[in-house]
Amino acid sequence: MKIVFKKIITYILRIESRLVLAKYKPKIIAITGSVGKTSTKDAVYTVLSEVSYVRKSEKSYNSEIGLPLTILGIPNGWSNPFVWTVNIFKGIWLFLSPVKFNKYPKWLILEVGVGKSGDMRRTASWLKTDVVIITAIGETPAHIEFFSSRKNLIEEKSSLIKTLKKDGLLILNGDDPDVLEMKTKTKNITIVYGFKEGADILGSGENILYDENNVPKGVIFRVDVGGDSLPVVVEGVFGRNHIYASLATLAVSFGLKINMLNSINYLKNYGISPGRMSLLKGISDSLIIDDTYNSSPFACKSALQTLGEVKYSGRKIAVLGDMLELGKHTIEAHKDIGRVAKENCDVLCVVGQRSQAIKSGAIEAGMNLGSVFEFLDSQEANNFIKTFIKNGDLILVKGSQGMRMERVVEGILLDKKNTLKLLVRQDDEWLKKV
Repeated sequence: MKIVFKKIITYILRIESRLVLAKYKPKIIAITGSVGKTSTKDAVYTVLSEVSYVRKSEKSYNSEIGLPLTILGIPNGWSNPFVWTVNIFKGIWLFLSPVKFNKYPKWLILEVGVGKSGDMRRTASWLKTDVVIITAIGETPAHIEFFSSRKNLIEEKSSLIKTLKKDGLLILNGDDPDVLEMKTKTKNITIVYGFKEGADILGSGENILYDENNVPKGVIFRVDVGGDSLPVVVEGVFGRNHIYASLATLAVSFGLKINMLNSINYLKNYGISPGRMSLLKGISDSLIIDDTYNSSPFACKSALQTLGEVKYSGRKIAVLGDMLELGKHTIEAHKDIGRVAKENCDVLCVVGQRSQAIKSGAIEAGMNLGSVFEFLDSQEANNFIKTFIKNGDLILVKGSQGMRMERVVEGILLDKKNTLKLLVRQDDEWLKKV
């Protein structure tokens, strides 16, 4: 019954969305990939909102039903029929009422995800875009369990290019060979960003940014574009993921002819969503790298490498939960993470059944057994870690959504009053789940 109800709601909202788009004619930026979609969305929104009226996908509304929610500007009704009824009437009113009664955005920034084969094709059948950004795929992408092959998943992602209007702009991560190859799938103007020579928006010289007390505070790098070489600072975050998000945003600025210096200045404190390599103060004068939104092999390796690069006074602790939806790749992908962890942390905490393979990989690589701790779930890990950390420790916390690793961060977070703002999955529907 729930499945039928969801299909009916999705169908109605999709029709309303098409009608609303036809009426108000906003320009649309659509973002896909397996890594960095949300960070890119947040960065693009930060810059574009300075020059126009913009709406972005809230939280991670990137699914078949999530896109209409953003287009119509309505909340998720979850399993509440009353909320969905109100939402449907709001969509009808938005379409039927005079334009003067509704201040509709000039731009929509949509994060477009896929969970199974056919998802993107259904989206491409009704969405028309002005800009498409494709971030990175990685060797073992999230959700690969639900696709017949990695090639099939890549083809699914690339279907978003078909939504571009004739004068639309395609922006690609040139450091991912499979994404770069998508350049051949279209005649649209294409801008490539990345660290490899030949990129139109070329990043280089990335480093951790430290304050006057030698406490890490963000990242700094250079960007070469249009003959200019400019410094870029992004505070409050770590990781190449945010550098890529910034480069993609500067590609948008370049393509839309937005002032590049202004765009760089706006990016300094762009409004990142929680749980994406966010820097948070922890108890006992510790520092937390909160990357708990989700996990995949590519993203987890990158997070661990960042942990290894940061200079900090105490121990480096990695608290890693299971990576889900990897299918036949599960064991080897987790073992590989263990090998990377051994090189980048002093203490390893693994959470969940699949993460036993992380432990195995780390020990096989030479990590001391006494430096590895294992837990059944995030609550058990939370109970341990808040009594284990010492002054000056740097703690990376990461895992797939279903592992609820934000509970570990909550246990050691210094600012307990602002968990709603600082942590992922803090709305009532998530908090009710065990």
